[in-house]
Amino acid sequence: MALSSTYCRFSSAFSTSSIKNQERCLFTASQIDFNFCSHIFAGSRLLQMKCSNGHLIPVENSFADSSIVDRSVTNFEVSSDHFSSSEQNKTTVSVTVVGASGDLAKKKIFPALFALYYENFLPEHFTIFGYARSKMSDEELRNMISKTLTCRIDKRENCGDKMEKFLQRCFYQSGQYDSEENFKELDKKLKEREAGRVPNRLFYLSIPPNIFVDVVRCATYGASSPTGWTRVIVEKPFGRDSESSRELTASLKQYLTEDQIFRIDHYLGKELVENLSVLRFSNLVFEPLWSRQYIRNVQLIFSEDFGTEGRGGYFDSYGIIRDIMQNHLLQILALFAMETPVSLDAEDIRNEKVKVLKSMRPLEIEDVIVGQYKGHSKGGKSYPSYTDDPKVPNNSLTPTFAAAALFIDNARWDGVPFLMKAGKALHSNGAEIRVQFRHVPGNLYRRNFGTYLDKNTNELVIRVQPNEAIYLKINNKVPGLGMRLDRSNLNLLYSAKYSREIPDAYERLLLDAIEGERRLFIRSDELDAAWALFTPVLKELEEKHVFPELYPFGSRGPVGAHYLAAKYNVRWGDLSNDDS
Repeated sequence: MALSSTYCRFSSAFSTSSIKNQERCLFTASQIDFNFCSHIFAGSRLLQMKCSNGHLIPVENSFADSSIVDRSVTNFEVSSDHFSSSEQNKTTVSVTVVGASGDLAKKKIFPALFALYYENFLPEHFTIFGYARSKMSDEELRNMISKTLTCRIDKRENCGDKMEKFLQRCFYQSGQYDSEENFKELDKKLKEREAGRVPNRLFYLSIPPNIFVDVVRCATYGASSPTGWTRVIVEKPFGRDSESSRELTASLKQYLTEDQIFRIDHYLGKELVENLSVLRFSNLVFEPLWSRQYIRNVQLIFSEDFGTEGRGGYFDSYGIIRDIMQNHLLQILALFAMETPVSLDAEDIRNEKVKVLKSMRPLEIEDVIVGQYKGHSKGGKSYPSYTDDPKVPNNSLTPTFAAAALFIDNARWDGVPFLMKAGKALHSNGAEIRVQFRHVPGNLYRRNFGTYLDKNTNELVIRVQPNEAIYLKINNKVPGLGMRLDRSNLNLLYSAKYSREIPDAYERLLLDAIEGERRLFIRSDELDAAWALFTPVLKELEEKHVFPELYPFGSRGPVGAHYLAAKYNVRWGDLSNDDS
């Protein structure tokens, strides 16, 4: 690991995870709360504190007796030997997956934990427990998990051995979700595995939201860490509207602090979403253009080429707006549109996202189009309608498609339409951000484009999934004696540029939760601001029984979405044929 140093301000919000990936941390004496640090460093991985004159002060003495520190010394240096084994022996991390027998746990959470283990991102001492109502032995859990574990294409070395060692760290506890006694039984098993080390415990709630509070109550009273940290990852949906979301947050906060709650939106862990701020804030070519002066519109597009596929019961309770737009797409919008944060600290970034959400104009029903896919036959093959799902009522008005136009009323984005589109059973599968720039004033070559005016504008496309890529559409001259213009892509295709496999979003988010990094998790005031935008229009759609426009399975969606875009002089970018 390369040596690095940074100034760190210690406060009651201090987390050792913020510096645990650094070999050295330089700070001034005036920035240290010695009494507080004596508590923090007792269980940390920092081994020694070194004054600027080279004198080494052992951690166990330095903060316990701050009188030995010469506070007139200009600075101190805390160093680590990359998590020495002696320090690792003092702590352990236990991850309990609540709802371990469910699809999400089997397909995403356990494979993500194994990938972290394979890459040596998990601590030396860790334990994984599955918790669910199903009766199951440790061996049966391991057998279930093993069917979904894979090694990366570029990381096949010792895959079988690593997998076996990982499975031996996995255990199971059967119990009811509302039973404190069952969680106390889990606590006993956790303590057996923790073997006297300082226990840090992470609970992943891979369960329906109606039992979140029961589980949190039982885990808090029956299985929380007595001396280390306890954190809880909560999966969406976070309520159905502003009121239910606030009730859920208030209920969780009866047992947990805000810093213990990690509201996960897995889209924030995707590589291209993570790259948004890097693309914007570290490239001078983009930052000056990131405003109403140069950007004509921004499109956030999500599409799936399949229907509900067994999730009809859940989906019919929420619909596409709650399932995709209010969280995934709105979170991406906030990251895209935020002002430059003071730092990369989690709170600084989340503060800027909240400012964006609070600056947004309330969504009106006139700026929303809803649709629902219908069955049809094509090429001798039959495609089902949404209401053909046995768990969906025949008269359901739940939208499987929605398009909306949103606006941010601030100096940077005033008047720029942010168009969202999300749907199931469409012609393609993917997620992307499209930034369409304004026309070139007095364009000398407008005659060469004829009536297709949009072709002489630039477009930046960030393809989140699949085939991750960033490309910029530019105009150029076709080689030859004539003056014929063409549109080309300056393309960064991740699979061509980078040989390693891109980590799954759940890997990044699980690692962040273990390390206490909250940057990619949703804060309660973010959630309130997000629901404030969508709750009024959702209630109006439901109270007025707005009938969704039907569209054929496998089509481009309702025609109404095109009229909505045209209303703001926009053409959906995913309909063009010149994409790479």
